[in-house]
Amino acid sequence: MKIFTPLFCACAAVGLLLNGCSLIPSYQRPNLPVAESLVGQPQAAETGTPLPGQTDTIADLGWRDYFSDPTLQRLIETALAANRDLRISALNIAAYQAQYRIQRSALFPTVDGDGAATRQRTLTGAGHTTGDIYQVKVGLAAYELDFFGRLQSLEEKALEHYLAMEQNHRSALINLVAEVAGAYLNLLADRELLAITKDTRRIEEESFDLITQRVNVGIANELALAQARTSLEAVKANLALYQRRVAQDLNYLSLLTGTDVSSIIPPGEEREGSLDGRLLVADLPAHLSSRVLLQRPDIMAAEHELKAANADIGAARAAFFPAITITANAGLISTELDDLFSSDSRMWLFSPAIRLPIFTGGRLDAQLDGALVRKDITVARYEKAIQLAFRESADALVAVSTYRDQMIAQRANLEANQDYHAMASQRYEQGLDSFLTLLDAQRSLYGARQNYLSLKLAQLVNQVTLYKVLGGGWQDLQR
Repeated sequence: MKIFTPLFCACAAVGLLLNGCSLIPSYQRPNLPVAESLVGQPQAAETGTPLPGQTDTIADLGWRDYFSDPTLQRLIETALAANRDLRISALNIAAYQAQYRIQRSALFPTVDGDGAATRQRTLTGAGHTTGDIYQVKVGLAAYELDFFGRLQSLEEKALEHYLAMEQNHRSALINLVAEVAGAYLNLLADRELLAITKDTRRIEEESFDLITQRVNVGIANELALAQARTSLEAVKANLALYQRRVAQDLNYLSLLTGTDVSSIIPPGEEREGSLDGRLLVADLPAHLSSRVLLQRPDIMAAEHELKAANADIGAARAAFFPAITITANAGLISTELDDLFSSDSRMWLFSPAIRLPIFTGGRLDAQLDGALVRKDITVARYEKAIQLAFRESADALVAVSTYRDQMIAQRANLEANQDYHAMASQRYEQGLDSFLTLLDAQRSLYGARQNYLSLKLAQLVNQVTLYKVLGGGWQDLQR
């Protein structure tokens, strides 16, 4: 209808003014507050195998390539689909996206349409008068022309918060994969410790029975029997400990995966050697730049928060300038319903307004100062996040080679204890040594087996940590 043409023309003119100037400071990424290269990176593992799709960083390496165990892969897949914390993280992204869309809508005019009918009785000099008013109109609500970029600054701030939340979600994905892998490795280690303890209990029971027989025939004394019983009861206590830890490991995996894992993990596989060959170590470049840390999702999230704080400064600066708003409507109005759509019933309103801050008691200055301080705080948080990432990565890198050297020494220690136990058993049976020597050998062997397994677990968990701290696999997780 022709009556709405002025309003639509006004809206079109407003649209040409949407892209005003921006008072957001030019963004510059802070310099890395760490050394140029990560220290302590390992040399290529002697027995390591290069991983498929190897790149200069682990960021592009898929978790399916890094974690080759089929059971672990099923656990990770289940956790990614059903973990409740991950689901909450994804919903938080949707909430921030909605908030961004709300803020973005302020850049565009809001057009409303309404109709009304009014019947009113009023008092006049001649008595009472009753009249009717009918109207239909389309209106442009008070719309701010963003000449100085205040709304654009707020829109960019909301966008950066939304992008930061996306990166936090990716970080949660990596953490979940690492958590599931670590929990699974702990389960395997505790099962293996349970198997070692069962084997040690069998040895201790055989020793106790042997000493009992010797006491009965007068070859051994009661002191040796008491020593054998002490060692046997200590092993039984450890047996209950590892049975409890295995059950708790399964419960934790059920929590992480959001489902019962009994159908994924076969029950009762207590045996030595279950941790062997579970992971591969990627051969890293000889010189690993610290800039690889910028690919970590948590670092990218911190940078988005920094950009949001930068945009907040633009909004605070724009508040010093005039705010121009437009209100407009066009429609039909008549005292008779039959005449409402006649040519004489047309009405329109165009009402621009300007608001200029003259005296605010220092409020605008304080708002700008607050925005500048918040940016400085965000810069410090960004730099602290990089420093923390550098420390985590350097620690994990230096641990790779040192764990390898430590494992060699610990393996030699285990073999020495195995030889010691074999000789002590033989000499005791031949009557050349006391039972105390055999008891010491059994305890030393049990401790050496425990220490070797604990060190093996620590080495594998460090591989998981290395994968996580270098931002590994999050791109694969998005596919």
